[in-house]
Amino acid sequence: MYIGVDCGTQSTKVVVIDAERGVILAEASSPHRLDEGENGRREQAPAEWLAALKGAFFGALERAGVAASQIRGIGVSGQQHGMVALDADGAPVYPAKLWCDTETRTQNADLVARLGGEVGCLEKLGLVLQTGYTASKIAWLREQHPNAYQRIESLLLPHDYLNYWLTGERVTEAGDASGTGYFDTRKRCWQLDVFAEIAPELDPTRVLPRVLEAHEPVGVVRPEAARELGLGDQVIVSSGGGDNMLGAIGTGNITPGLITLSLGTSGTVCAYSDVPVECESAMVANFCSSTGGWLPLICTMNVTSATSLVRELFDLDLVAFSEKVASSPIGAEGVTVLPFFNGERVPMLPDASADFLGLTSLNTTQANLCRAVVEGATFGLRYGLELLGDLTAGASQIRLIGGGANSPVWRQMVADITGTQVICPEITDAAALGAAIQAAWCDQRSQGVTLEALCEKLVHLDAQSLADPQPARVAAYQPIYARYCAALEQRHGGA
Repeated sequence: MYIGVDCGTQSTKVVVIDAERGVILAEASSPHRLDEGENGRREQAPAEWLAALKGAFFGALERAGVAASQIRGIGVSGQQHGMVALDADGAPVYPAKLWCDTETRTQNADLVARLGGEVGCLEKLGLVLQTGYTASKIAWLREQHPNAYQRIESLLLPHDYLNYWLTGERVTEAGDASGTGYFDTRKRCWQLDVFAEIAPELDPTRVLPRVLEAHEPVGVVRPEAARELGLGDQVIVSSGGGDNMLGAIGTGNITPGLITLSLGTSGTVCAYSDVPVECESAMVANFCSSTGGWLPLICTMNVTSATSLVRELFDLDLVAFSEKVASSPIGAEGVTVLPFFNGERVPMLPDASADFLGLTSLNTTQANLCRAVVEGATFGLRYGLELLGDLTAGASQIRLIGGGANSPVWRQMVADITGTQVICPEITDAAALGAAIQAAWCDQRSQGVTLEALCEKLVHLDAQSLADPQPARVAAYQPIYARYCAALEQRHGGA
């Protein structure tokens, strides 16, 4: 038996698998509290992640009818880019600043300029720094909270922090490290010159974690944590990774030809590559995968976070919201939404706010506003999909994950807007599954078990979720998407 953990923005999920039989036994989740403030501040206390991990862990085991002593390995996925700065005792010097925090946009712009602009960033890192990345968070802490900054002994990412709690080891792996902004994504190592620009007083050999290969174990669960969780001795902990990287594993996206698209709090589009990818757009992140390859991706910051705001504004549950969306025609009778409630990364608009355009006395209805915000979030993902160019142009299928993937209306909308077949894995929270699969691979690799074989055995697609693009609707969406792009151009100069 293996455990997969996914520490997300809103909750931590845990899945239990029987790798030998290829069975997903159970899953459970436990929520987090998000601390939001003015100027784009979004933070969490790492202690909440630990409490949620324990709650979801015991919940999943109870549902599976499995004793903790039967677990052989654990894999951890985590929300990317979060800054977890620890002191000499392993305690946070400041709350974790999250991927969706835009308070550091000034520091990010300054760092990009000092690194030589987009060209300099690409030359040094293989990608261009974005406001959400860890780098500007460290620079912000240095400026705004120098006393906390001076106490830093370790700089970890959320998944690294959970691995640290489990094992006592300060390590990371290339996939998650790609999103720090001080990691060379082509050479798969820390870029120390860039780190010196961000944090000149900090010794990287002391504060940065050791980088593991994807198949390497972090270690075994330390005795104190094992007793707290009821685990046996020598439970292995795999390298883990960022939620996008582990979500790719959990959808079987480990070879070229597939697209993983996430309808979560944020949205991501990614495709596997055997080699580093040089894209024309600075908005494409040439991240490493958590399997030894690369996972170029784009990230939009407003997906279910945006649709939930409109749904809650009208006090609708998910069923009623879906009914409203379905009752409005394609194009929402002229209503266009640029759903940038939290600023936006793709297109690159960290200071943006949301726009509701084209409202009249006739089309301002609950149904049209509900549909328009879902369409707007999906158009943003198509915009990002097109930025990936040849890497996704010939893809045969989109593997859809995240909470929004549970909606049949939204699945069909993605198929029609992208013109590509869509299907969901049986577990749409695929990052936790991917983490469990990686743990099994790490444990069984010496016995000749391959990651491909494990994915084939454990990534089960839900045939009932299949959505094929309908030609008439594909055609109907073309002018509506063009209207969205025109609104983006008019409001933000095309970003």
